[in-house]
Amino acid sequence: MKTLGIETSCDETAIAIYDSNHGIIGESVYSQIEMHAQYGGVVPELASRDHCLKIVDVLNDALGDIDIKSIDQIAYTSGPGLLGALLIGESFAQGLSAALKVPLIPINHLEGHLMSPIMEFPEINIPYICLLVSGGHSMIVDVKERSNYEILGQSQDDAVGEAFDKVGKLLDLPYPGGPHIEKLALEGNPKAYDFPRPMIHSDNLDLSFSGLKTSVLYTVRDIENLTDQIKADIAASFQQAVIEVLSKKIRKAVEITGRSEVIIAGGVAANKALRAAIKNLESTLGIKVFYPSLKYCGDNAAMIAFVGSLRSSDKIESQASYVRARWPLSELTK
Repeated sequence: MKTLGIETSCDETAIAIYDSNHGIIGESVYSQIEMHAQYGGVVPELASRDHCLKIVDVLNDALGDIDIKSIDQIAYTSGPGLLGALLIGESFAQGLSAALKVPLIPINHLEGHLMSPIMEFPEINIPYICLLVSGGHSMIVDVKERSNYEILGQSQDDAVGEAFDKVGKLLDLPYPGGPHIEKLALEGNPKAYDFPRPMIHSDNLDLSFSGLKTSVLYTVRDIENLTDQIKADIAASFQQAVIEVLSKKIRKAVEITGRSEVIIAGGVAANKALRAAIKNLESTLGIKVFYPSLKYCGDNAAMIAFVGSLRSSDKIESQASYVRARWPLSELTK
């Protein structure tokens, strides 16, 4: 069975084809980062417009030599995300569904991230713990079985990716800040500034990054000459604080649940320092740690097509709209 996946929840226009026998056989992603960079963040109206302009080209690129008439079903991200952007993806999916006479399957974007590593590592055993960290979400999830997810802890304010972007802006780095902070941190001293580790000693698994971001703001404000080395030291110290918090929370999640496998997913999972820190827990906790390939950390359609192949029974009427800007994992059905 071939499932065509469509992802337009934010600033990536992505389409992929997942074959139940051969895995991903075609995919294409168009990123709007360059367009949004001049504004220092994603502009929803521009994102929607660009999805309209690029989605046909992305489809053709993803299909390549694949006959579109061989597609058996279409899965698309219906939430959470930017409402206008989601509607573009849904409308396109509905048109394809009507033309090809194949069913539609609405997919939760977060579930895509939670399940995506299984697409690459079929040896992963459910249940497992997933650290989902991105620009819009930061949560620790107990994946008990497919469609049975318990959020053990989540950010009470900023998502970790959002904090990276805001700190990047404080340091006059290009948008998005995360990759630039990671690169700059390689030249800095992670012990130069003793930034707070919010909620690291709390009894629960919740997270908080607003106070850490504010601490960086005050530090930058009080420095008259913000040299390149000082920026590198701040970047390294900030990143280290984030990594220590996330590592401690994952350690605690494993101890509470007894899970033996941990997955890191989402855009921030591309951070090599974070990947290494969580990977180091393998020897100390006796667990296995998995993370997606770098191209599958950020928003992509491969994960949507894959989850769509698992949810073939969730077919819907193509005339209805199932877009939801907010769609909690707790509301997913089996």
